[in-house]
Amino acid sequence: MLPATGGQHDWELELGVVIGTGAYRINRADAWAHMAGYVTVNDLTTRDRVFRPDLPGIGTDWLAGKNAPTFLPTGPWLVPAQFVADPGNLRITLRLNDETMQDETAADMIFDIPRVIEHVSAICPLLPGDLILTGSPAGNGAHHQRYLRAGDVMTATITGLGEQRNICVTAP
Repeated sequence: MLPATGGQHDWELELGVVIGTGAYRINRADAWAHMAGYVTVNDLTTRDRVFRPDLPGIGTDWLAGKNAPTFLPTGPWLVPAQFVADPGNLRITLRLNDETMQDETAADMIFDIPRVIEHVSAICPLLPGDLILTGSPAGNGAHHQRYLRAGDVMTATITGLGEQRNICVTAP
């Protein structure tokens, strides 16, 4: 559902990593041992709700921009880590109304998966079941200057993790 507050509703298809065993301050070489599996996640964001001109001291409000009802569609499946031979080869593709908008592999990300896990675990303890998003490939709506509208169909796939198909509707 596209909320009535804001109008720049954007997609950010990302590889999600689910933590299997607790971790705190781990190094990147040990990160793989803490992963339970992988999942497709579309980290939707209402861009014009992120920056708060009314509160310049705060600057950004990620809570308002990313947490509308139905945002963060996840799945369709959690694929156990042992069934993903090389997570760097997972191709992350989002099509909007059958036009490819994002299409890269996890190896193309600025930070690789172990580096993301290392960084997050340096800040807070990770617990089994925690979901970490690893970043979005180039090609979101802000890049294309094209935001979601009612009737748009997003088809999101990550190699071997299944397909999401979400039809955008205006929130009641």
